[in-house]
Amino acid sequence: MDHPFNFGPDVADRIVYVRPVAVAELPEALRQQATGLDIIYSVNRPDGERLALVRDRQLAFALARQNDLSPVSAH
Repeated sequence: MDHPFNFGPDVADRIVYVRPVAVAELPEALRQQATGLDIIYSVNRPDGERLALVRDRQLAFALARQNDLSPVSAH
């Protein structure tokens, strides 16, 4: 059961993290675009760089997969 598996050199480069973001913590210009929402979701590179902000978690995962990325939940 504990056998290492080599996923290949490019798998780590394809991982992105999906995490909730409080709209109140965003800059004013972004808060205006998220009217009516308390939480949105970000898609981030492993180094923390934010790639996208979307309305819900399901959309964040779909967006990542559509761009050949492997989404993982982050809290």
